[in-house]
Amino acid sequence: MNLYHCMIDLKHDAKALLFSFALDQWLTLLQDQGRIGAWRLFRRKLNLAGPACADFLLEIEVADLAQLDSAFRFLAEADEDAQRRYDQMHQHIAHVEFGLYRPYPDPEGAERLALI
Repeated sequence: MNLYHCMIDLKHDAKALLFSFALDQWLTLLQDQGRIGAWRLFRRKLNLAGPACADFLLEIEVADLAQLDSAFRFLAEADEDAQRRYDQMHQHIAHVEFGLYRPYPDPEGAERLALI
């Protein structure tokens, strides 16, 4: 399992609940298509965060890089409904930072260490 991690700030005039509803519509479509695994959206609480932390944290689980690539290709090949869902979600976002994380130590790394 890999974790696609997104730190998201919304536009000043965006409504957080509308964003979360639109995000649910988009990611549920990806999940129903088998393009992603589970996902979670978190919001910063009590403004307890450093200056580099965004208002929202989105975590999307993918089995491997092939599944992540499949999710990206899905948008490129999207039909009208999928494109509409993506646009409705994305219109709220002002800024996003993202990264891809994996469990550590991973099984392959642990095996290499055992050989040394």
